[in-house]
Amino acid sequence: MSSFSNPHFMYLFDMKNGKKKLAYGESPEDALAILRIRLSEHEMADIIPDRYVRINQRDLQQHVGELG
Repeated sequence: MSSFSNPHFMYLFDMKNGKKKLAYGESPEDALAILRIRLSEHEMADIIPDRYVRINQRDLQQHVGELG
């Protein structure tokens, strides 16, 4: 079964430094799991996993200044 059969979303997770981390997945938990593959433990420690918003790709440009 293709991964394209399940919808994926973009999530902005709050970070302890006031910035946001962009992630992509089927759910917030899936997006965090994908980030764990890409980031170090130190980088993951800065992410607040229960504080996020789901955004549309077309709205991403509005959030570029918040990314860290």
